[in-house]
Amino acid sequence: MKEYILITGASSGIGYEMAQQLAALKYNLILAARSEDKLEVMQGELTSKHGVSVHYIAKDLSIVDQAVELFNEIKSADYQVSHLVNNAGVGNYGDFIETPLEEELSMIQLNVSSLVVLTKLFAQDMVSRKSGRIMNVGSVLSFLPFPYFSVYSATKAFVKAFSETLDAELEGTGVNIISLYPGTVDTGFTTKEMQSTNLHKTKPMHPKEVAVQGVKHLLEGNGKKVVGFQNWFNSKLPNFVPDGIMMKIKKGLASQK
Repeated sequence: MKEYILITGASSGIGYEMAQQLAALKYNLILAARSEDKLEVMQGELTSKHGVSVHYIAKDLSIVDQAVELFNEIKSADYQVSHLVNNAGVGNYGDFIETPLEEELSMIQLNVSSLVVLTKLFAQDMVSRKSGRIMNVGSVLSFLPFPYFSVYSATKAFVKAFSETLDAELEGTGVNIISLYPGTVDTGFTTKEMQSTNLHKTKPMHPKEVAVQGVKHLLEGNGKKVVGFQNWFNSKLPNFVPDGIMMKIKKGLASQK
């Protein structure tokens, strides 16, 4: 049976770049995102350029039922998913008491609930085959929860805890749960408000750079991978800096310039 790598959030940013690189390596792909038009264009380009099998399924994963639908449609089509990249995600910035509640609940559904749904359903299949890899995309904020990114930070901290504990549960099954932690990336994810903070004094990474490390980790890595030395160093700071001081530093960095 032909095997596929499923990438969510595939129509832009890190997911888009990972799809390009994996197709160049001759991996068959299933692309999932909200924008059917973009996915259709990607399918045509990747198929003609690399000669691989590419399918797409348009779903809005901020609606949990559509995550279940995505799994069911893949199963009905008899596509075997050997690797899953849970890349789809969204964030927001601002004072928690002022940011829209609906926006944050939708973020939790996308960043947490749908990720759990897809991980559970595909992991069950993989365990039955004794083979498979799932990569969950977190953030450096998984290690460093920031003020003004309160709900987003919490969702990404969940991704880290969930990925590490599930990987331990599945030890010896042939299935690996790994995780990727980029820092600031130059994508549409970053809003003007985010760009106006002290966090963005350093140049964000291009999504292609992140994707290079993401592809390597997906295919060969184990455990967690923090992308970039500075992000790795920052992720270790809470081990050495007292909590109160660390939070003051983070609040200053996340404040408007």
